[in-house]
Amino acid sequence: MSNSSSPLIEVENLTKVYDLGETKVEALRGVFLSIDAGSYVAIMGPSGSGKTTFLDILGCLSRPTSGSYRYMGEEVSRFSEKRLAQLRNHEIGFVFQNFNLLSRATALENVELPLLYDRVPYRERRRRALDALIAVGLEDRIHHRPNELSGGQRQRVAIARALVNNPSIILADEPTGNLDTASGESILDLFDQLHQKGHTIIMVTHEPDVAGRAQRIIKFRDGKVISDQWYRRN
Repeated sequence: MSNSSSPLIEVENLTKVYDLGETKVEALRGVFLSIDAGSYVAIMGPSGSGKTTFLDILGCLSRPTSGSYRYMGEEVSRFSEKRLAQLRNHEIGFVFQNFNLLSRATALENVELPLLYDRVPYRERRRRALDALIAVGLEDRIHHRPNELSGGQRQRVAIARALVNNPSIILADEPTGNLDTASGESILDLFDQLHQKGHTIIMVTHEPDVAGRAQRIIKFRDGKVISDQWYRRN
């Protein structure tokens, strides 16, 4: 059973070593962190600092080499493959810098994908995908393909896809990295709204202005946390 008083996410002495034959790369070197439900966290650090590796482990896309990762008080290393898939598909929404949209599919079809994998019936799938696109302000672009959308609109489609299963956590890796300033601001405004609705947001960025939208900024260097600061937000 989960302990309701536990942090949503808690990691202790987390390490990740990539074995590249003759070379071993220590991406994470003993990370200790806890993140409460409803938090808005930015993770910063130079290239190679371990921030994306850390995000991948939180999203169960990668396993740590050693250490503990607890989700809602439960040790993730003990989860079955079925439970891990459920966590990735239903409790975590992923937003990537490069959008990761299917080029030949419409916005609506791209957002439907997680529901299609879950074998959600057609009518329910369409309704939920449409609701997600309306939530990100794209109801007039549902039949457009990615090459017919601006960068900001494509990222909104990606966010709608992340939201379609109503996850509690949104993991975003450089979500404004390929966007112009105005489009990036609109995406950050959308993240603010999602946070106000109760979503936990954990975002990797190298841009101080983007990180400044979060409540908490955690900085990585050489696979370790070097600072962890909280900020008061209105």
